[in-house]
Amino acid sequence: MTRRRSPAGLVPFETLRRVATALRVLAHPHRLRIVERLDGQRLTVGQLARALELPAAACSQHLNLMRAHGLLRSRRDGRSVFYEIADPSARNVLSCIRRHAAPGEGVS
Repeated sequence: MTRRRSPAGLVPFETLRRVATALRVLAHPHRLRIVERLDGQRLTVGQLARALELPAAACSQHLNLMRAHGLLRSRRDGRSVFYEIADPSARNVLSCIRRHAAPGEGVS
């Protein structure tokens, strides 16, 4: 693969590629909701599944995908595995959504 140079003042191409991948991973309502729930706290698959009213298996698949792309990390504590946000860009996406959501959609 050839390395592309970015003109002065533009975001480097490799950075754009990384951000585009993260946005594709986050581009699902359940994944965005998971990031919302994990903002500032660590939760298990079971806790997230109950809070989001999702089957635990589906929740686990979403978590594993986001973890594989470095957006989340997991930590074992005894028999439980807790998930937390690893990449602050996930929070930044939520902030952007909140700022640009249509008024009256329950977004503060």
